[in-house]
Amino acid sequence: MSIRSDVERAALSAFLHEKVGQYKFEPSVYRYGVVQSAKDDVITIHGLSGCRYGEILQFDNDVYGLALDLSEDTIGAALLNADAFVAAGSVARGTGKVADICVGDAVIGRVVDPLGRPLDGMPLSTIETRRVENRAPRIVDRAPVKRPLETGILAVDSMIPIGRGQRELIIGDRQTGKTSIALSAIRTQRDNGVICIYCAIGQKAAATARIVHALRESGDMDHTIVVASAASDSAAMQYLTPFAGCAIAEHFMYQGRDVLIVYDDLSKHAVAYRTMSLLLRRPAGREAYPGDIFYLHSRLLERGAQLSPALGGGSMTALPIVETVGGDISAYIPTNIISITDGQIYLSSDLFFAGQRPAINVGLSVSRIGSSAQHPAIKWIGGRLRLSIAQYRELAVFAQFGAEIDAATANQIHRGERMMEVLKQGQEETLSVAAEAVLLLALTHNVFWDMPLREISAAKYALLDYVRAACPGSLRAIEATGDLNPEEIATLKKAMDAFLEERNAG
Repeated sequence: MSIRSDVERAALSAFLHEKVGQYKFEPSVYRYGVVQSAKDDVITIHGLSGCRYGEILQFDNDVYGLALDLSEDTIGAALLNADAFVAAGSVARGTGKVADICVGDAVIGRVVDPLGRPLDGMPLSTIETRRVENRAPRIVDRAPVKRPLETGILAVDSMIPIGRGQRELIIGDRQTGKTSIALSAIRTQRDNGVICIYCAIGQKAAATARIVHALRESGDMDHTIVVASAASDSAAMQYLTPFAGCAIAEHFMYQGRDVLIVYDDLSKHAVAYRTMSLLLRRPAGREAYPGDIFYLHSRLLERGAQLSPALGGGSMTALPIVETVGGDISAYIPTNIISITDGQIYLSSDLFFAGQRPAINVGLSVSRIGSSAQHPAIKWIGGRLRLSIAQYRELAVFAQFGAEIDAATANQIHRGERMMEVLKQGQEETLSVAAEAVLLLALTHNVFWDMPLREISAAKYALLDYVRAACPGSLRAIEATGDLNPEEIATLKKAMDAFLEERNAG
């Protein structure tokens, strides 16, 4: 019996020695503070003197907050959990981490929230993360914008071209087709190797679900990532949404890849930031927005760039969306973002209700740097088209009042009406570069001159089908080079003449 006890004691002693030998002294330091007050999703904390701006704070019951105000004795934090309860006197713990989000190829095709948590019901197998707040590329890290980003929309690609690495604002009243233009741009990138990110900022959950469903149905989620915060989410989550999407885009951009990111929309983002700032008792400025509202959007949009070859030559093209009220583009947030971006596409509610879709007001729309990246096949016609439509819009106003007009003016109005008709496109309809070049050439060749306006929509698609069958080589050459040589122009015009002969004979 004693022998067995001795053996057991020896085994126990050996086991304890082994475990003690394996022990490593790794003390963990936890920083705590005490909640002084909790009201309207804003928490005031005493202590946590080493807290950083933007640090994630943890409260009881897995409630998290974002540190936004740092003073000598207290911290102001906004809750990330909507409608969460935090009791005064409870403990606030510093995590030592700032907000980050999962990045990488595993995120493509997924729907996530601003903290990287999947919203589509499937697990996310990626451990690579990136901070949501990062510095914008320096001037020496950038290269000129010289490569086009096709949107598939004839009016945009011909008159308001966008280059890869550009920031182009889409602005207009509610329900004028702003999101539709952004989604058309996403669909067009399917075969262009461009990764797309759609940031739904404070949108209705049903509206975001419809967009995701439409992208899945068309097969465009294969190159798209959706970062979404709902209208029911906290203001802090809505505030983080565009920065989280931008962090994902930066990951791919610094890998040398091209990215298109849509911020839908920055008006709601500004309202969310204003809500947090007022609750944190920051001084209010114009329209009750805080004084740093311009810096909020400039530091976001400046992260979009065309990188230099030394950094891989990747690009991030940004399409921020801003909603106006009553067509007022001189309001505070619209003017701020217009001054930050490289141009704007202005959608007019008057044109929209008149049946012009997309309802782009050419006179108020501009692309400051995109023309240098435009395809030559479209550029040589697009400049004249913009001028002709601007003149038509002026003359059409006089014609509405029954003023007497001469023959030259009547011809300009006649031509302008046909141009506007050709520029009409359906909500989910996109055109290739070759198709856009053919339609622009058809306008200069007066193919639609004698057609009634109601027949032009069907005629332009019939023309495209005819040219595809008659001149496949020319279309392939345009797609490959983006240019039109004199021989191809002659071939296409000959096909257009034959199309008109068959149409008139029929």
